[in-house]
Amino acid sequence: MLSSVWNENVDAPNQATSPTDDSEIESVCRLVAHKDYCFLPADRTRKLLQTIDQDALADWPSFQESWSKLALDGYMADGGKYRYRRHATLSALPSSRRFQVQPHQPHFQSLTYNHLNGGIARHFEPVAREVMEGRSFQSLVTLGCEIFGRLAPYSSWHIEVHQFRIESSADLPGLPTPEGIHRDGVNFVLMALIRRTNLLDGVTSIYAPDRTWLDDFTLWEPLDMAIVNDERVLHGVSPVLQMDVDKPGIRDVLVITFRRKR
Repeated sequence: MLSSVWNENVDAPNQATSPTDDSEIESVCRLVAHKDYCFLPADRTRKLLQTIDQDALADWPSFQESWSKLALDGYMADGGKYRYRRHATLSALPSSRRFQVQPHQPHFQSLTYNHLNGGIARHFEPVAREVMEGRSFQSLVTLGCEIFGRLAPYSSWHIEVHQFRIESSADLPGLPTPEGIHRDGVNFVLMALIRRTNLLDGVTSIYAPDRTWLDDFTLWEPLDMAIVNDERVLHGVSPVLQMDVDKPGIRDVLVITFRRKR
């Protein structure tokens, strides 16, 4: 279990020898600033990560496999047994690629943002220390720091990282967003697909504040990514359905949220 006192500053690996390609980062920032959301296909996400660290995905197989060690989410008010997760809390200074691991703490959302499971402190198992020390984790969080630090360069950040697994069985669809169309109550959200096996659907939809539909896309390939300005748009993901009843149906996603510190 991750020590609650581990709060070292963490730099992106190879930062000195692998500077960020400003043009790539800036193009994503411009897109999010203009539309309030974007979808990045896996090949573009991979390119962005490798500008941060040329070996960003060196531990990808073990990073993927860490989703097999998540604990059942026991806070589902709908009684569902389809969601597994781990959670970590980080922080970052304004415009910094450096992030700090904070002592482990519960996750909280008000009922305003999560009418199903909000209103209580939810205690989840921490993301394993070896996962947070790995290149894939560090590069993905650093990518968030790069993008959101440029979009709001004077903000210090409260960062939460969630490993989610959604399972679907023959008689029960999995619900990636059981609360429906929603905001998370933060400033920015980054969602990266880690693995998807034997599933149909799971369409991500983006909506204006008045719930007017804006766009649809599906995270299908590992490293397909969605970024949203959570202050300005809502999002939701449709249920996932198992295809072959003799094989497990799983959707593994990493969600990283950035909220300005007051």
